[in-house]
Amino acid sequence: MEIEIDFTKNAQQNAQDYFSRSKKAKHKAEGAEKSIDELKEALNSISAAPKKGRVLRYSEKEWYEKFNWFFTSNSLLAIGGRSAQQNELINSKYFLEGDVFFHADVFGASVTILKEGVGAPREIKEEVAQFAACYSRAWEEGSSANVYSLKRDQVSKSKEKGSLGTGSFLLSGEREWYKNVPLELAAFTEEKKEKVHDATLEKVMIAPLSSCKALGINNYIRISPGNTKKSDAAKLIAKRLGYEDIDYIMQHLPAGSFSIK
Repeated sequence: MEIEIDFTKNAQQNAQDYFSRSKKAKHKAEGAEKSIDELKEALNSISAAPKKGRVLRYSEKEWYEKFNWFFTSNSLLAIGGRSAQQNELINSKYFLEGDVFFHADVFGASVTILKEGVGAPREIKEEVAQFAACYSRAWEEGSSANVYSLKRDQVSKSKEKGSLGTGSFLLSGEREWYKNVPLELAAFTEEKKEKVHDATLEKVMIAPLSSCKALGINNYIRISPGNTKKSDAAKLIAKRLGYEDIDYIMQHLPAGSFSIK
């Protein structure tokens, strides 16, 4: 142990200095202990406080989210191309036996596929027909549309290379028709059951209103053709649903302008 001695002072004065230093050190130690106790108390009160969930978007997207998508009233998945290239991809990779092909009777419409939908009831197919109608140029024109559906063996590409453009197909056989399909969708959040760090995971689904109601969703936004530009509509939907990813909503809205109800 080293002791510092001031030779300009006598023994009593040096002893008095050490006594003063020890009192200051003791006072600092008591202050530090008090601060530690206060910090512990604050941390304990935070831990004991009720935790509120935060709304987050999914950190990982499902494979179908690169397309337009929704789940029907009976939980079947429907996907639609957002470009001619995606229409081509859907036909070549995701359109399988047992699926149903939907297309609005409008040039340049989205290819929409109802997965495992061959045996689906008419009302379910009508939901998908409405979805297909909304993702066509009919939305920009603000009018209803006629839609038809076909099975896998009725849709093909020409065997002659280059005879059909990207996203165009050969259609054969009798079509099932859905006439004067109204243009209206609902935007709402679909809650995922799992919880991560007490945060509820949600994503926005844009689907026919009947599908929304079948899921028991009460907080939804009705969208139809109107005068509000797409970017403003996406911001408004995001704000009303409390959803942070405006770009995701933008990507999954039909082309054109909107009326928000």
